[in-house]
Amino acid sequence: MKLHEKHVVRLFGVLTVVVALLLTPGLSPTRSAYAKDKVVSQESSKLLGKFSDALAEVAEVARPAVVNISTTSTVTMEDNPFGNMFNDPFFRHFFGDQFDHGQKRKFKSSALGSGVIISADGYILTNNHVVKGADEIKVILYDKREFKGKIVGTDPRTDLAVVKIQAKDLPTIKIGQSSKLKTGDIVLAIGNPFGLNQTITMGIVSAVGRSNIGLADFEDFIQTDAAINPGNSGGPLLNWHGEVIGINTMIASSVGQSAGIGFAIPINTAKAVLNDLVTLGRVRRPALGVRTMEIGPELANQMGLAADYGLLIVQVVPGGSADRAGLRGGNERAYLGNIPIMLGGDLIVAIDGQDVQDQQSLSQIMNSHRAGDTVRVTIYRGKRKMDINVSLGEAREQV
Repeated sequence: MKLHEKHVVRLFGVLTVVVALLLTPGLSPTRSAYAKDKVVSQESSKLLGKFSDALAEVAEVARPAVVNISTTSTVTMEDNPFGNMFNDPFFRHFFGDQFDHGQKRKFKSSALGSGVIISADGYILTNNHVVKGADEIKVILYDKREFKGKIVGTDPRTDLAVVKIQAKDLPTIKIGQSSKLKTGDIVLAIGNPFGLNQTITMGIVSAVGRSNIGLADFEDFIQTDAAINPGNSGGPLLNWHGEVIGINTMIASSVGQSAGIGFAIPINTAKAVLNDLVTLGRVRRPALGVRTMEIGPELANQMGLAADYGLLIVQVVPGGSADRAGLRGGNERAYLGNIPIMLGGDLIVAIDGQDVQDQQSLSQIMNSHRAGDTVRVTIYRGKRKMDINVSLGEAREQV
């Protein structure tokens, strides 16, 4: 019995020591496990730090050239509780003009947008819809200085406009090449969404060459998921060199706020419009001076063409750019269904090395040029491939 008691005492002592160790701070198994918490590796931290510093540098280079544009315009509304109901001839026949007592009232409307300084002497590129119908334009610079803006020219067909302020030695932005953009490229958007000045968002190029959006006559948009909201319109979309490669224009959203689908006008298109607006106050549309028909693989096979894509010239405008350069239209009448067409013309497959797949791609290439520019047109004349230089004329109705 005494031996048993000794063992009990000894066991109790051992348990006491174990419990004491478990309760000692820093010595419990749970605490010991946390003592080896995972940490971000030095290599990862260094890489992410460099990426963060690079983005901050890009933003810092471009921000001084981004401006806030606020406009005031006069809106006329008819103060009539019945709206236009009694303007209907049916009601006028029975009631005459007794209900036509509506008065037109004028109201002041304000709007916000953005812009980017493209010359040190005060020329600013923005969207046409930002300044459209404005009675007054106020431009606020990065350093908080305010100037009165004057519209130099607008181009509703591309939704671009140029505004001028009386200032000198302004910071300007570098202009890049939107034609070099690829899907997946990192981009930054800078603007004044909801009046929050100098807001910067980041995303990627979701797609290029977007059309049929319904905003402008000439559409060749860059699509991005960088957050764009009301007030961003007219601000720059930047590449990682800090160069503007697009002018932020609109969003696709059912609620009027960013849903991850925004659109920007390629800077190559904007440059062509910008030069004309500054020098002429209007835009001269470039034209090849041809009428064409789209060619696909099936039609190309039926016609025995040398390429299964491109635009077949069915008519050359007499005296136009293509005619002077020696491009040839169709000389053989045929029928596509019930539609008479002229066959045998040159087949355009590229311009300046860019493939011409359809009318949309031709329009996109034309939008990046001005009247008077010379382009290299790659054609098939029969089975023979040729390059012909064409000096672009000014568009009327022809492409």
